[in-house]
Amino acid sequence: MKYLIVGLGNPGKSYDKTRHNVGFAAVDSIAAKIGVAFKKSSKMKGELAEGVFGGEQLILLKPQTFMNLSGESVAMVLKYHAVDLSRLLVIVDDVDLPLGQMRLKIDSGPGTHNGLKSVEASLQTNRYARLKLGVGSCKEGDLASYVLGKFAPEEEAVLHPMLERAQEAVELFVMKGLTRAMDFANKKFEGPSTPCKG
Repeated sequence: MKYLIVGLGNPGKSYDKTRHNVGFAAVDSIAAKIGVAFKKSSKMKGELAEGVFGGEQLILLKPQTFMNLSGESVAMVLKYHAVDLSRLLVIVDDVDLPLGQMRLKIDSGPGTHNGLKSVEASLQTNRYARLKLGVGSCKEGDLASYVLGKFAPEEEAVLHPMLERAQEAVELFVMKGLTRAMDFANKKFEGPSTPCKG
């Protein structure tokens, strides 16, 4: 039995290290930890890497369809590899969570996130786990510009520990199950606050 861990983001160098691509950053960090490399799959509309994490077979996916069509790639990989829905975890950015805070949920709506809307539409269900990584919130100015902006140096200092904790949450998910992973990921983050960077 395999697990499918998906990081959502937008393809292309111009989107590297932006807040909206923190899902890509999370699966990149997992790939680096287990020593596997992503390979482009035009058939699956994404980049995939396979390896062992927490003693389980893992498929890492970065859809290359742009955010609002991410679900197409997720659905194809899920079906092709016969991964059970209970073994799917989607990692996304969340502007409603402070930078550094994480939330692991199941059965929740997509909110305003176009990537989650696409995944839900393609799978025809919201019964899958999603790990939301806080990227701060910008209450003033243009939200699109904010999420497509890059992390400031002082934000990077909070981002990297969050990505390490995201790795740990994924490891708990595959080794101990959703409940244990939720207990870990949903703990209140006690760290420095960062100002809105539009």
